[in-house]
Amino acid sequence: MRAFVGIFSLLLIFSLFRLPCAAADSGTFTIRVMDPQGISVSGAQVSLLGAGGKMLATQTTSAEGIVTFRGVSGSIQIKILAPGFAEETITNPENQTVVRLRLATASETVVVSATRTPVPGEAAGADVSNLTGAQLTTMQPVAANDAVRFLPGAVINTAGQTGGLASLFVRGGESNYNKVIVDGVTINEPGGTFDFGTLSLAQADRVEFVRGAQSTLYGSDAMTSVVQVWTRTGSTRTPELSLAADGGNFDTASGHASLAGARGIFDYNFFGDQFDTDGFGVNDAYSDSLEGVNVGAQVNNKTALRVRFRHSNSHTELPGEWNFNGYVPLVPINGFDEPFEPLSPNPYAWAQLNDLLGSVELTFAAPSGWQHRLTGFDYLYHYFDSDPGDPERVNTENCSSPPSPPVPCEIDSPSNEVDHINRGGLEYQGDYAEKAWAHTTFGYRLENENGFVGDLDYGLQNHGQRLNQDAYAQQQLILGRLGVIVGARFVHDSAFGNTGIPRVALTLQALRGNETFSGTRLRFSYSTGFKEPRLEETFNGLPGPDPYNIPNPALKPERVRAFEAGFQQGFFSNRYELNATYFNNLFLDQINYVTMNDPPNFPGEYVNVNKAFAQGAEVVLQAKLRPGLMLNTAYTYTSSEYLDNPAPYDPVYDPGQPLLRRPKHSATELLSYGGARWGANLSGSFVGSRADSDFYGFGINHAAGYVLVTPGGWYAINPHVSTYVTISNALDRRYNEVVGYPSLPVNFRAGLRFRFGGE
Repeated sequence: MRAFVGIFSLLLIFSLFRLPCAAADSGTFTIRVMDPQGISVSGAQVSLLGAGGKMLATQTTSAEGIVTFRGVSGSIQIKILAPGFAEETITNPENQTVVRLRLATASETVVVSATRTPVPGEAAGADVSNLTGAQLTTMQPVAANDAVRFLPGAVINTAGQTGGLASLFVRGGESNYNKVIVDGVTINEPGGTFDFGTLSLAQADRVEFVRGAQSTLYGSDAMTSVVQVWTRTGSTRTPELSLAADGGNFDTASGHASLAGARGIFDYNFFGDQFDTDGFGVNDAYSDSLEGVNVGAQVNNKTALRVRFRHSNSHTELPGEWNFNGYVPLVPINGFDEPFEPLSPNPYAWAQLNDLLGSVELTFAAPSGWQHRLTGFDYLYHYFDSDPGDPERVNTENCSSPPSPPVPCEIDSPSNEVDHINRGGLEYQGDYAEKAWAHTTFGYRLENENGFVGDLDYGLQNHGQRLNQDAYAQQQLILGRLGVIVGARFVHDSAFGNTGIPRVALTLQALRGNETFSGTRLRFSYSTGFKEPRLEETFNGLPGPDPYNIPNPALKPERVRAFEAGFQQGFFSNRYELNATYFNNLFLDQINYVTMNDPPNFPGEYVNVNKAFAQGAEVVLQAKLRPGLMLNTAYTYTSSEYLDNPAPYDPVYDPGQPLLRRPKHSATELLSYGGARWGANLSGSFVGSRADSDFYGFGINHAAGYVLVTPGGWYAINPHVSTYVTISNALDRRYNEVVGYPSLPVNFRAGLRFRFGGE
């Protein structure tokens, strides 16, 4: 860490002395970038190109959306890449130029996550979907699962109520095959485990969702997707104070506050959010508090410094599984001698998640065509899960395994899980773009993973520590109609050794098209990915050996071999776009817990023995129906199968069975409008029947399909006051996303937002 501080200080001092100098006869160009509503856009990449597409300089817009180029002469071109908007190109701009960006369909929208640099979607070499800040403001999601579920290819399974454990399944992958990044900081547990139900999107400026294996650029966990979230920055000279409060049924209430602005070289956003609900039934409450800071300094035209901080503290009551799509099993109380009663929710279990992330980022653009980013990051994850056990849900007499009739021996086992995990390190990313048609990205990442994971009721905790060193490189080329992306990553892990991950993606503009058929583009990619083991799978318990779990220091990471092929077809000057993708994923070296025949404890060991396969197709239609009105609808077909599982503990995992909780048919729809005085959205998620299990012997082996419809909107009463409403499960459907955990019936929130100051 001392070395990092020293390097950071030297770079900062160096940048302060590299102030731009203009020649006496040179020109000066100031570009201001604004969104369709006239709000300044910060963080947009503005490139200055000379004759032959030579890259003369690249800058990033300040919080006020401004860049200035000095010492410019001759014929020039300005290219603007702002994530979430269409690419803009201006030839021979005026000395003072204001650029108003456009919303566009996927192929034109600029994204970052697929290449780690801003590129139009058609050049990304991967399927990328996004949610803009305006869409998130209209949707008002409680957490990430309430928003990501409406993106193409995303299947969210939430265990019941608001704040319940929410998992993401993409292209047949496991729920821990998704890399989740907030403000440049990875927030997965080591080994990929993540709960989307507790990730607040308050003050989120943008969400990007990349489907496919992306370990070449992001390392472990990016086996089937990457989800990135960025926090808003301040942009107004006059400080802007925003206050909001809303309420709804089930004693739901929330409040939000932020103070943001930009003055001189500085921009800032201080924000807080509080959400509380009692939920629908017994032990169904959830609360979350969020505080954060996003502060930046534009030291000069080439150098910027940004500091981000975010703290979240959530409390979730855990009723457990008890209601299976309206069917409530009858279980005996204290054995067969007592009468049978309906299974009831657990009134005692709860979970607490307290996490903290912080990052310091220094960016520097020099010399010509070069950009450098150095980031120091730290993430602290504290999780508590307490269940003393409910006597009404535990049968100790005359039970059978498997039960016949269905009378499980234990439904709730007492537990007291405590996880303390820290991920910290630094990362350097360099970008070189000498020409408009060539871009090189390379980097180095050093990360220390350190954690204690275990159940205190057994007096044991697994302690693990891994040091990861990653080096990666990627080359992007545009050769006429052909786009080429080639990348590789080399990983040295102190626990499992060395790993190499290649990726290649090709795009070809097969037809340029006309006004009606606006171009056809073909795409193919081949990649591999990996996921490191969880800490408890590799490391031993403390203070002594775990009698039930034999650690496996030789455990290898799980892997995926993935390829995909597809096409994009534009219609009517690209106002409509059809995107179809075939994907094929082979999952190898999957980790399973295998019990040994060694009485009396019958210990087990984690080993790389499982194998699975998934293939399917995604069909996405995006349309710009009119200015501000966008439609994004998609259908996904997934065929999956367990290929090898030598120790299935439930028939649902037997070889030949479809993968758990991955529906064969699913679809999403998002219709959104954003204007000056009002905005609205209509969101839909349609999920078919899928394999699942109660895991207690009630004989339930699938979850029924469901339809979730969520409308919402806002209206500006005047420039300072607006009202908003969102209705979730508007059709009032009763369904289980995870069997045994009933989802909320129709629920709504309505409130007021106040804005003081700003512009």
